[in-house]
Amino acid sequence: MYLRLKKNILKVIPKHLLYRYEYTLRYPYYLKYFGKKHKCNICNRELKSFVEIENDKLCPSCGSIKRTRRLWEILTDDFLKDNKKILDFSPSRSIYRLLKKSDNIYISSDLSGDFMADNSFDITKIDSEDENFDLIICYHILEHVEEDEKAMSEIWRVLRKNGICIIQTPFKEGDIYENSSITSDEDREKHFGQSDHVRVYSINGLVSRLENAGLKVETKSYNEESENSCGFHEKETVLICHK
Repeated sequence: MYLRLKKNILKVIPKHLLYRYEYTLRYPYYLKYFGKKHKCNICNRELKSFVEIENDKLCPSCGSIKRTRRLWEILTDDFLKDNKKILDFSPSRSIYRLLKKSDNIYISSDLSGDFMADNSFDITKIDSEDENFDLIICYHILEHVEEDEKAMSEIWRVLRKNGICIIQTPFKEGDIYENSSITSDEDREKHFGQSDHVRVYSINGLVSRLENAGLKVETKSYNEESENSCGFHEKETVLICHK
């Protein structure tokens, strides 16, 4: 139902206007979910439930999903206490809006045109001088990048000494699965889980590639009850990479 509604709205309202007035347009939808059982940690709206959609839980007020809320928790708990220069690839709209209003120097980038962003950097050749950023957010990006090791080297290059990069991708057990001969949307969806993905990482495989690029990697795992109040994933892994 939600996806049908979104498609119908996009037929009537241009994307840039939809994004600009998103919170206002969402408000009547949010009222259907108002309650006290849950709370979105991004928009701080109280909810009786999140919107169940495609094995995810969407906030009806700001549009955040499980992994976005976890990322915001990590950022606010550990990495936004001092003003920082931040580079964010293909940012969540809800986080983009908050970071744009913050005291940080916030630079966002997206090549696809599907995300709110101010720049269009190629992550395999980032248009930036060396050691320029305190914090890089690379959330669900690397699984889309054919030359991922180049991207990791670029992340290392543009991070300042003691800088941090927060990375997450979909993960599988065993080894990294990739095959450059798989190129059609249909086959990529079948093999990699999404038509624009080019591999599925294992945690250990991704850690190894990041370490080869010069980064020191801390693996953080999270476990929650299925009906946790913030609508986080029950099990989730995030990589905190240090230069």
